Amino acid sequence: MSPNRDQHRTPHHDKLPIRMLHDRVLVKQDTGEGERRSGGGILIPATAAVGRRLAWAEVVAVGQNVRTVEPGDRVLYDPEDRAEVEVRGVAYVLMRERDLHAVAADRFEGSEDSTGLYL
Repeated sequence: MSPNRDQHRTPHHDKLPIRMLHDRVLVKQDTGEGERRSGGGILIPATAAVGRRLAWAEVVAVGQNVRTVEPGDRVLYDPEDRAEVEVRGVAYVLMRERDLHAVAADRFEGSEDSTGLYL
């Protein structure tokens, strides 16, 4: 690997002292469990029962075999299929690249494979 590519793959979140291996992706959840707002502005309490719901997270670090996501991308994943890890007091989620459902990144804007949806 070129030094430039290694720099691109290093975590940018608080300069984590770790290197991801193989096809692993380390993400930080966008929001914690708690109340949220609907699209119409209605406040939904944390105790409200909801069906199976996917969650968004920011990619913090990727292994050398990861091809579709980069640090800084937002990814959609199933929070029920996760392994949590704490690094320097911050909780992260560790998963394989194949467990991601979608990727949202500025670099996809205007590309052929972009859906054009605002996520």
